[in-house]
Amino acid sequence: MKDVLTTGETAKYCGVNFRTIIRWIEKGYLEAYKLPGRGDNRIKVESLLRFMKENNMPIPAELSGQGASEIRQSEAKLLPNISSDPEEQSKQSNKILVVEDESLMAKSIQRTLLRAGYEVELAANGIEAGIKIEKFKPAFVTLDIQMPGMNGVQVLQAIRENIDYKHIKVLIVSANADTYREQIEQHGVEGIIEKPFKSEELLSKLAQLG
Repeated sequence: MKDVLTTGETAKYCGVNFRTIIRWIEKGYLEAYKLPGRGDNRIKVESLLRFMKENNMPIPAELSGQGASEIRQSEAKLLPNISSDPEEQSKQSNKILVVEDESLMAKSIQRTLLRAGYEVELAANGIEAGIKIEKFKPAFVTLDIQMPGMNGVQVLQAIRENIDYKHIKVLIVSANADTYREQIEQHGVEGIIEKPFKSEELLSKLAQLG
């Protein structure tokens, strides 16, 4: 089994773009080292496993003991499935990613959105949000600000800096929005809802954005 991975190989195991892996490395979320001379990043498998466990990411069987040849054979299967079918893309317009570290609040928002007919995924932190955005491909993101590690402002910045995410509409749902309002408005959002809020307020705002 390989002990060290490239950024491309790491991206495939995480199901994200290699640029996301580089961003995680630069931000200090994922431990890596640079090769002498060329400066390419390399990630130890043990570092990747620790990172995946810390962020509740599924660990592929290939990283749990299968041989290097099997790793290479499985890489294509780990790439995100991006549909080019117009009908499939239209289904994505009903997808919402809820980024919220408080479990009770996240599940409450999820129940409200599911009853309203939305397809919903949850992310408990910024790293998980980045992974879910690439895999789930939501049309909307509800985003809390105060989260451990990568906070909501950093998640918002990452979304706005990625051209592949230009279609995503972000709705801030936070009790601390005023504290970060200048930073939030600098990156641009489609709306802000202050906690606590009523379910009708959330659904009304999403209907306006849709």
